[in-house]
Amino acid sequence: MTVHLHRFDLPEGLTFEGALAVDTETLGLNPFRDRLCLVQLSAGNGTAHLVQFPEPRYDAPRLKSVLADPGLVKIFHYARFDLATLFHHLGVMATPCYCTKIASKLTRTYTDKHGLKDLVKELLGHDLSKQSQSSDWGAPELSDAQQSYAASDVLYLHALKDQLDARLAREGRTELARACFDFLPTRARLDLAGWSGEDIFSH
Repeated sequence: MTVHLHRFDLPEGLTFEGALAVDTETLGLNPFRDRLCLVQLSAGNGTAHLVQFPEPRYDAPRLKSVLADPGLVKIFHYARFDLATLFHHLGVMATPCYCTKIASKLTRTYTDKHGLKDLVKELLGHDLSKQSQSSDWGAPELSDAQQSYAASDVLYLHALKDQLDARLAREGRTELARACFDFLPTRARLDLAGWSGEDIFSH
């Protein structure tokens, strides 16, 4: 695993093709209260690029361009939260997107364990450490443990997508998953507009 830490934006000349794993670290789970501290990216090649925001300054034109690139599929785990956070702080809706949590729920109906750690363990045979999950991501300097944890959240998403795509195809749910992924930007906007805890499709 190779980790590159950048501040406030990606470096010039860094490009990605095809699919890009994306994750975020924030101070909490409320986008209006808790600021975005870190954006993690990986092309699935064992390298992670971490863009740190040690203060709430979100110009980041190169990062925004990558996230907005319609030719790049952005792979998330629980895309609903990350899309809302990125849209609220960076003003970019990171589409087209793919969510491994949704794909897991559509295929692994034999379990209620759809966390990233559970998926990586069952489908890829690796144990992820979540020791640094609840830590101060707004600190001016990120520890090596924090950087390793943040990188691990994106390094396995491409491999998980491959496994889950095969299961979606096997169960005849590929198109259903695609429709869910296409709806995620709207779901994120609904969350930000105040409907996060309400099912607007219910009676």
